[in-house]
Amino acid sequence: MKNLIIVAILVCVHTLNANNVDVTAVSTQGQDVSAGVNNAANFANVEFDLNWDNSWRVSTGPSNWDAVWVFIKYKIEGGTGCTAGDWQHATLSTNNAHHSVQTDNGVTPAFSASSDGMGVFLYRNANGNGSINWDQVRLRWNYGSDGLLDACEVTVKVFAVEMVYVPQSNFFLGSGGTEPGEFEDGVSGNPLLITSDGTLTLGGGGAGSLGNHNATGQSGGVDDFNDASSQTLPAAFPLGYDAFYCMKYEITNQQYAEFLNTLTAAQQAVRASTTTAGNFHGNSATPVARAGLKCQIAPSGSVAGVYGCDLDDDDTYNEVGSDGLGIALSAISWPDLTGYLDWAGLRPFTETEFEKSCRGNQLPIVNEYAWGTAAIHASTYTALTNSGGESELPNSPGVGATAGNAVYSTTHSTGPLRVGIFATASSTRVIAGASYYGVMELTGNVWEDAVGLGSVAGRSYTGLHGNGSLNASGHADVDYWPGINGNNTSTNANSTYGGTTGVTGRAGAGFTGGTYNTTAWLRVANRQYSLWTGLTGRDTRNGGRGIRTAP
Repeated sequence: MKNLIIVAILVCVHTLNANNVDVTAVSTQGQDVSAGVNNAANFANVEFDLNWDNSWRVSTGPSNWDAVWVFIKYKIEGGTGCTAGDWQHATLSTNNAHHSVQTDNGVTPAFSASSDGMGVFLYRNANGNGSINWDQVRLRWNYGSDGLLDACEVTVKVFAVEMVYVPQSNFFLGSGGTEPGEFEDGVSGNPLLITSDGTLTLGGGGAGSLGNHNATGQSGGVDDFNDASSQTLPAAFPLGYDAFYCMKYEITNQQYAEFLNTLTAAQQAVRASTTTAGNFHGNSATPVARAGLKCQIAPSGSVAGVYGCDLDDDDTYNEVGSDGLGIALSAISWPDLTGYLDWAGLRPFTETEFEKSCRGNQLPIVNEYAWGTAAIHASTYTALTNSGGESELPNSPGVGATAGNAVYSTTHSTGPLRVGIFATASSTRVIAGASYYGVMELTGNVWEDAVGLGSVAGRSYTGLHGNGSLNASGHADVDYWPGINGNNTSTNANSTYGGTTGVTGRAGAGFTGGTYNTTAWLRVANRQYSLWTGLTGRDTRNGGRGIRTAP
């Protein structure tokens, strides 16, 4: 009997430019066919080495840890009885005991496998900080349940995305300030304490309801509740009380390139902004807003193209010293973002999960930024050191105790910077521009999409995770995601996927966190564009990230 064979190995990582997540030495081992020839219960281990820097776990204060979300894609190349095909998402065991690290080099690992088999969270098992160097990580791949035969020859890609654990806890919405549409307790002007993920009265003016300063200052769409009229937020809406994992960084040029490189030619045609060899993201002959993502080989017929990073435009791709692999990707549309998140087994966050990711369970500071003060660094970073490289750094960043660092029009107005650029092993939360839990760039860099609760469309979101694949047309196809079935009408609820049109609209989604070319919208509680459906294309201000409900 022939065993499952990897005939080629392609290794993908989140980025080499943030905390140096690195996946190497990928192989398969331990194929088990004891259930019978070509049985659906057959499995094998995908083995690899996993390393990253600046890992932590604490049991006081934030009481959280960093992690990596690991998922696997495979492509059948041939083999007896096997038909070559496109990239597919591998189903991993949902039993934590089926995953292991053979050599932990002094840091005991922990595993949290997802209940749907989409992936596994890996993180340190005990308090500590420093580098992770895990050799021979073994994740059980239930290849039989994916329909593979024992003798199939496959190519495997392993992806590792840096995440931050946001624990279950009470938290506040609103800061007690005067931001547009800011949340409040009734009409008091004070923040509202959230103590569960149950139903919640929106508006109406009563104590304990979630008010919005009578929707004052909102643009591009106004909440359908105010001081006089109310709505009910369903319990299924992910408010943020329960634990979740949030991407530590915004999606980078490298991440999006590797996403595109697992799609079919037809899917690339809609998820890539260019299918012309030599052109950059945005179909430009030169990089726009520091987007080094570039079409290296154009799709042709049914043959998929190849994408890479080439910020310095020298036609040598993916150079870690100059090609902008770790720069946050701008000009991502809502269908682009949801496509990436669906493919990765993640989901969009809600505007309330955004606020919790920023301030945690702490008392709000009036008009605060993500790092927990109301002060922001207010002078230019001038020229960059190692521009486009894995060690890209700003000149003259803030080093004070209150004015946090962020990428916005005063500091760097020509495009986003490398994700995690202000953080070091010894930087404070303020200097790093980090949230309470250690999530980076929630203020500034690129404008992020979040699901809003101010419309029927937004409130219909239930937080289902991506299923690992797009529909044939290249769109996300997850039930109740904003814009599913082409919905662009905020008064219409998003529903189950109809089987044809995926997420091509954006009803229920808005924007939060601010961006590199403005001084507006940067504060945590700002809800000016919390349900704007008018910005439907690939605006150069926009990027994004995703989350996943904790197993």
